[in-house]
Amino acid sequence: MPKTLKIERLGATALLLLDRPEVRHAVNYELIDEAEEALDMLNRDSDCRAVVLSGSGERAFCAGMDLNTVRRLDTDSSADWMVRMKRLYEAVRGLDKPSVAAVNGVAAGAGYQLALLADLRVGHSGARMGQTEINLGLASLLGAHIMAPFLGHARTVELTLSGRLMGGDECFRLGLFNYLVAAGDVRAKAVEVAEQLAQKPPTAMRLTKQRFREDSQAAFDALFETATRLQGEAFASGEPQRVMAEFFASKD
Repeated sequence: MPKTLKIERLGATALLLLDRPEVRHAVNYELIDEAEEALDMLNRDSDCRAVVLSGSGERAFCAGMDLNTVRRLDTDSSADWMVRMKRLYEAVRGLDKPSVAAVNGVAAGAGYQLALLADLRVGHSGARMGQTEINLGLASLLGAHIMAPFLGHARTVELTLSGRLMGGDECFRLGLFNYLVAAGDVRAKAVEVAEQLAQKPPTAMRLTKQRFREDSQAAFDALFETATRLQGEAFASGEPQRVMAEFFASKD
């Protein structure tokens, strides 16, 4: 049984819930491994025709990387971190069936990236999304690449360098949310949309998604090569470790 996830079956749709509520579903290595395994299992399951990604409860979709994991990294181990993150992101990108992110609360950093990697997104006005890594001394690399096709260069630069979180209304206006609904309706709307997509012919769905994936795969692979090199440089400087130590000291 997974310790960091919950999986519910709702007809042809699987609801995959990140479930680390004490840290707002922040991503640690255990969650990466369990989510990758669950997504692979659902992708191979012919009875599953669509996947909804969300966070359990109402507070958060995913608050990003667990800082208790990241604060222990150094130049060498940061490369392994990038390998693990690529596996997780490839598991979302590699789904042959449609995926919908139900953004029920904050989606920051890695959580923001996971939401954008889904095919469609449902959110509410009180939800917040953004690329926050720079605030913690981390080179802000993966999210900038993932959000650029949605937002264009100028807006991507502003959000990446400021590290600010956007509210749900802004996310909808910018096209990051495909649907904006009341907070209590986010998950139900996401399942509704997923069920509609689940009715499409599965081979046509698989091949259409494959074409989207192939179109961006070379750039995606190059992104992780660059991110591995630059994150190694960041950790060699000691700045992420210092900024995160200051952050944790401020919480004591």
